[in-house]
Amino acid sequence: MTDATKPHAADKPLKVLVYSDDARTREQVILALGKRPHPDLPPVEYVEVATEPVVVQQMDSGAIDLAILDGEAVPAGGMGIAKQMKDEIFRCPPVLVLTGRPQDAWLATWSRAEAAVPHPIDPIQLAEAVTRLLRPRVATASTASAR
Repeated sequence: MTDATKPHAADKPLKVLVYSDDARTREQVILALGKRPHPDLPPVEYVEVATEPVVVQQMDSGAIDLAILDGEAVPAGGMGIAKQMKDEIFRCPPVLVLTGRPQDAWLATWSRAEAAVPHPIDPIQLAEAVTRLLRPRVATASTASAR
């Protein structure tokens, strides 16, 4: 895998990868976040992915700003994919794992994900976590473009 860190232009939409083998889970995430999870952030474009090979391909492209991975996906769970990405991608973008239940958040720490949100998806909790993860990427880009 390659270096996925690139400065983000403040006027460019953020790219968020949403991985789950379940189309309803992907839809819930996208509906919960909407086109702009927070007014301080640029708009968001979603890349829906249903299989592990496509997650790897998309992450290798270097165009993803945040990966949201379903920890309950089969056959490849989001926690295992997160761990692989964190081990193999230099400056991997932030990762949020959707866990089966709130008590499973500790498992997400093994995967080195920066955040975990349990099923069923709470739109407010998800938006807060996504905003917390994306803000530094936008701030870094703003600082870089000001130079």
